[in-house]
Amino acid sequence: MNLCPLVPSMLSSIVPSLFSLAAIITTWPLLPETHAFSPVHTRLASFSSLRASTLTTLQMSAAPPRHIVVIGAGIQGTSVAYHLHKRSASLPPQSSITILESQAVASAASGKGGGFMARSWGNGVTTGLHELGFDMYEELCAELNVQSYRKLPVLSVAPGRPANNKHSQQSAKERNPSLSNVIPDWLDGSVGRIGALGLGEDTAQVTPKEFVEKMMNRMINDNNDDGSSSFKLVLGTCTGVEYQQRDGSKSIRGVRYTVEDKEHTLEASDVIVAAGPWSCKAEQWFENSVQLPMEGVKSTSIVWKPPVDDQGNLKSVDATALFCGEDERFGTHLEVYPRPDGTIYICGIGGSDYISTSDLQSSAFLSSCPPKPDRVTAATSAFHAMSSTYAQQGELQTVQACMRPCPPDALPYMGTIPGYTGAYINAGHNCWGIAWAPACGKAMAELVLDGECTCLDLSPFDPARFTTSTKRGGRGRKKGSLSVGEQW
Repeated sequence: MNLCPLVPSMLSSIVPSLFSLAAIITTWPLLPETHAFSPVHTRLASFSSLRASTLTTLQMSAAPPRHIVVIGAGIQGTSVAYHLHKRSASLPPQSSITILESQAVASAASGKGGGFMARSWGNGVTTGLHELGFDMYEELCAELNVQSYRKLPVLSVAPGRPANNKHSQQSAKERNPSLSNVIPDWLDGSVGRIGALGLGEDTAQVTPKEFVEKMMNRMINDNNDDGSSSFKLVLGTCTGVEYQQRDGSKSIRGVRYTVEDKEHTLEASDVIVAAGPWSCKAEQWFENSVQLPMEGVKSTSIVWKPPVDDQGNLKSVDATALFCGEDERFGTHLEVYPRPDGTIYICGIGGSDYISTSDLQSSAFLSSCPPKPDRVTAATSAFHAMSSTYAQQGELQTVQACMRPCPPDALPYMGTIPGYTGAYINAGHNCWGIAWAPACGKAMAELVLDGECTCLDLSPFDPARFTTSTKRGGRGRKKGSLSVGEQW
């Protein structure tokens, strides 16, 4: 019996509500197998699509809104929020994404870092972070109209004159003809051996502050007036989370924060901690359910002004980055990054301070992170020795310091907080936090929205890897420290 002619008349008699339609679709009887190109099959295929889309709509409309709070407006936190925002159509109506920031957007390392990235410089478990992050930057910077992104060659440079007196009077380009096209004109001082670390195929740079601000502005400008998923930035200092005990787990319900000593609460179904080195405060927020040992490496950096000619016009600056060897004269190992705006950023100045977990949990250097004047002098002298151009005409524009967050194994914390539902952390990315940011944002967005990450393997970055196990065992007989016999 051909049932297809009956379908329109039956549907026309159904009350046109989604819930009634869903009930009819769910209980609709299966028809006999037909040829793939028959009218019956074609109409059933369309009917199946209608059923699937209707049920998806019903599920989304029936689900409660999700209120996702990201703690930290640096490049990592903002990247997580941005990738959540890009998928906000999959969230239930009235959902929201909020960034809670204690200072200002990109106020720490994300506003003071060099922004170097290298696709092939990963090793073992970090390979995917390097490769995915590098590939995503090119697409995202075009999407966001980021002006400071570009690929560029990278050289290794030994300080001082070459040992061979035969070449002591030759320029760097004359001594290295195979690299003359990438050796910058401003590298015209005292330098030794030069080698290529990358010729621009898999090395690039971005000014991280611009990248963060462009992501932030896009989310704010995309806000909807129709009550659908929205984004907001809230300035305040996180003091803890609120939760409800449910099925043996603590389900996130809110995030507490202060503004000028006044307590406030953000409604939250999910919270992602992305507060750089200060993310170790989450030990206290989550009642010590996880241990997050962290060391802050506080370092000074400097930025040189763009050079000008005799008429006051800006001069071009060759785009080649340098990784310099240890210079014992000044205690430096400079990293030199010319930027598209004509400035030159320099870090690797030496004399870093190491800030303990307990000090970070007490907000050490959160509101103020002063540079070391003696390291500014050392870096200036080291760079002047390498560049006669800047020794004669260079002028400093910025002197600053920031911290990079380093867990004991130099790997990030990326994943869920044990014992909680809706609690996550994305922090501790060491010196590659800027380069990895797009990959980390995408990975964490997948974890929050889909319940799993498919773009990366996050298992090496388990936030609980330093947490003391509560597993029973080892309570039997021992010979010294050696367990002997059954361990109950």
